[in-house]
Amino acid sequence: MHPRGTTGGAVRPLINTPTYIEYNGLRFLIVDAPSSNNLPLYLKEFERWNVTDVVRCCEATYPKEPLNEKDIQVHDFVFADGEAPPGPIVDAWLQLIETRFKQGNDADNNNEDKAAIKPCIATHCVAGLGRAPVLVAIALIEDGMQPLDAVSYIRERRRGAINKKQLKYIESYKPRSKSSRCIIC
Repeated sequence: MHPRGTTGGAVRPLINTPTYIEYNGLRFLIVDAPSSNNLPLYLKEFERWNVTDVVRCCEATYPKEPLNEKDIQVHDFVFADGEAPPGPIVDAWLQLIETRFKQGNDADNNNEDKAAIKPCIATHCVAGLGRAPVLVAIALIEDGMQPLDAVSYIRERRRGAINKKQLKYIESYKPRSKSSRCIIC
C-alpha cells in the first residue's frame, strides 16, 4: 500500500482536466488553481500547450518563480469570487490579449521554432468555473463572438462554467476594441 496521495512513484494526473479554448487564433487554457504541491503537473500541461502567461484571478496558492524560470509570466488579476471583473481588470486582460495575440510577437519571430508555435494564455480561479471563464468569454466577445455564443462555447468545453450573475454581466458586455466585428455596421 502506498502512502496517502502517492501512487508508488507514478505521477498522478490532475484531478480537473484543463480546458483548451481556441478561437480565431486566440488560445486559452482554463484550469483550477494550482498549489505548490501539484504545480509540477500544471507546468507539464503549460509546456504542452505552449503557455506564455498565467492569469491568476484568485489569491496566490503557489509561488511565481517556478513559472518565471520556464519563461511563463504570471499576472495577478484578482477579483471577487462569483463576481464580474472590475473595469481595470478587464483593461489589463485586454492589453495582455493584444500584446500576446494581436501584435505579432516580433521578439519571438527571431526564433523560427517559437514563431511556429502559437502562444496560449492560461487563466485560473479557485475551481476554474467562474472568474477564469468570464475573462475568456470577454476575449471571445472582443474578437467578434456574440455574448451568449461565447458562454455556450465555453460551457460545451467546461461544464458548469459561469454563474447567473456572471452570465448577466456577459450578456450586457459591450466590446471595447475597435477590432471587434460588428455584424450590423
